[in-house]
Amino acid sequence: MNKKVRCTACFAILLVLLAAAVILGLYSGSVGLSAGEVTNILLGKGSNKAAENIIMEIRVPRALSAVILGGALSVSGFLLQTFFANPIAGPFVLGISSGAKLAVALTMIFSLKIGNILNSAELISSAFIGSVLSMAVVLAVSGKVKKSSALIVSGVMIGYICSAATDLAVTFADDSNIVNLHNWSMGSFSGIGSEDIAVMAAVVFPTALAALLISKQIGAYQLGEVYARNLGVNIKLFRTFLILLSSILSACVTAFAGPVSFVGIAVPHIAKKIFGTAKPHIIIPASFLGGAVFCLICDMIARTVFAPSELSISTVTALFGAPVVISIILSRRRSV
Repeated sequence: MNKKVRCTACFAILLVLLAAAVILGLYSGSVGLSAGEVTNILLGKGSNKAAENIIMEIRVPRALSAVILGGALSVSGFLLQTFFANPIAGPFVLGISSGAKLAVALTMIFSLKIGNILNSAELISSAFIGSVLSMAVVLAVSGKVKKSSALIVSGVMIGYICSAATDLAVTFADDSNIVNLHNWSMGSFSGIGSEDIAVMAAVVFPTALAALLISKQIGAYQLGEVYARNLGVNIKLFRTFLILLSSILSACVTAFAGPVSFVGIAVPHIAKKIFGTAKPHIIIPASFLGGAVFCLICDMIARTVFAPSELSISTVTALFGAPVVISIILSRRRSV
């Protein structure tokens, strides 16, 4: 099949899947609502106030947050894989999400103690600081080790340390609102309001667009630092920009949804397989759409399979994402 036709067809399928996943998410949930009720509410003709609140205040923001944050996580994973030239690098595996989680948890606990409720900007800022600090540790480790496997193991250990510190902080926090913090620390798209959607969109979309605008430089960097430098790419500035973009995206996800595992690794890899290319100007939007679809489906499973009980989003994403990571490792082993 012609590559252009293949890409067009794949993007069309992703858009159809995205629309279908959004619709299914709005029409399904622990509270049973008929298709007619949901349709009338979406068209502004609803008469049941309770049902209208469920759709417009819970399901719509939740679906939109899964789209935006799922896309952000996938693009962040692709940028990290490019930076480290490692297909299993990702914000969760390298401990970056866990560092952001620790920073947000400590900030939230301190704020609750003094009676202050954090706004979206403060949450994202604290998550960004945690992401950057974790990234700094990962970069320091990457400068000391030669094997990519050692880098991944180090990232996992950093993640465990940060997660342990977060669990300790949550356990010994004495505020009654700590239940919400515990739920957030497990990873979930629940509890996100309409005002949060506007903030995360204002952060994620410009950052993802910035990544798309440097696709040419990313493509050159994928072929090696020497090649990129010969094409006029400022390697030091470019690497700093990659770190900044990936940290902002992963920080935004962690600030609103907590840690979400394996999406940043699995989705870019799947996108490359489906589209048959690793070109950044194709994979970046493909990863965003793929991450949105993946997180919508996983979130729907998390909140409906054992309704009214709800699974953490990371439980479901790990169930589907971990096999992809295993396949990557096995394929790399066969190619050696």
